[in-house]
Amino acid sequence: MSAPVETIRISRQGREQLIKLRRQTGIEHWNVLCRWAFCVSLREKTAPLQTTEKLDGGVEMTWKVFSGEHGDIYSALCWLRAQKDGFPEGADGVAACLRAHLHRGLSYLASGKETRTLSDLATRWLGIDR
Repeated sequence: MSAPVETIRISRQGREQLIKLRRQTGIEHWNVLCRWAFCVSLREKTAPLQTTEKLDGGVEMTWKVFSGEHGDIYSALCWLRAQKDGFPEGADGVAACLRAHLHRGLSYLASGKETRTLSDLATRWLGIDR
């Protein structure tokens, strides 16, 4: 399956959320945090708002860095959710869907003061008990 985008661009706010999450969890690689954010957003049954944020001053990573060895799975999830969530058909709609889910997920993961460690994050968002 083809990648929905070649380069993933994350807003300045998303970058700040990634910095906060890295500091709190000790996870150094932003692509791992972005994967978690994307999946946390996908758990929601509702469609995310389409983002219109400027992407200047944020973070960029290639699709391959974001998706790693599971690129086909993440790509399929993007295509399916774009259709389910009512994004425009085609590559632009799928890219917008990915961006919207990624930003919503980052907002979720970075929210709240009770997330101070990797264990807190796993308990709160991934349903993993300590």
